[in-house]
Amino acid sequence: MRLDKYLSKRTSFSRNDIKKLAASKKICVNNIIALKADMNINEETDNITINNLPVRKEEFLTLLMNKPDGYISATEDKIEKTVIDLLPKEFQRQNLSPVGRLDKDTTGLLLLTNDGNMLHDLTSPKKHIPKYYKASLAEKFTPKAAELIANGITLKDGTKCRPAKAVAISDDAFEIIICINEGKYHQVKRMLAATGNHVESLSRIAIGEFIIPQDLPAGSIRIMTDKDLCKVFKTQDIFLSLVNLFRKCSS
Repeated sequence: MRLDKYLSKRTSFSRNDIKKLAASKKICVNNIIALKADMNINEETDNITINNLPVRKEEFLTLLMNKPDGYISATEDKIEKTVIDLLPKEFQRQNLSPVGRLDKDTTGLLLLTNDGNMLHDLTSPKKHIPKYYKASLAEKFTPKAAELIANGITLKDGTKCRPAKAVAISDDAFEIIICINEGKYHQVKRMLAATGNHVESLSRIAIGEFIIPQDLPAGSIRIMTDKDLCKVFKTQDIFLSLVNLFRKCSS
């Protein structure tokens, strides 16, 4: 593969940028300065650096973001700020797309990837990958509301939801953990509205068996490892573990 093509897929540099970097002797292939951007390289075995920093070998990239309030889950928008705007420059030209959508005012775990197959698998309704949220409510969460959700609540527009789990994690029952395994529009908010309640704030805390790190600041990112991604696709129920974790944190 040509060096410029390889680097344009794995870095934020355009092919014109790469040509200039090569001319400035900033690119090395196996510790040898690459003088031409169109030279052929072995993408599997060659080690490439730019400004002495190694270039990742993986073609696909998946990031974890702790999404803050006020950003929409889109790649671009003429009016609103998007989650792409939060990315460091080196990631903004990697053709990353949000995996699913978190509402503008919903925070927490958001994945961004340029792997089309992964994007499809994680958003496909057939996969039933569980997604866990922490919600603060306007009214107390009642046993009746939990029962309605567990039986598959019908939304106000007549849409039927699959059975889900929800339980209060605060002593006053104004905070809950809820798990759904589908992705209808504004689903958690609409489910709670169908019980006669209102969601004041909402944060996604886990997908599959992957739990967002509690020390990841809002607006920050980190690269997902293969181990992380394996956890995302696992469907073992971690509901009780999350309830205990966040109940402990709120006590």
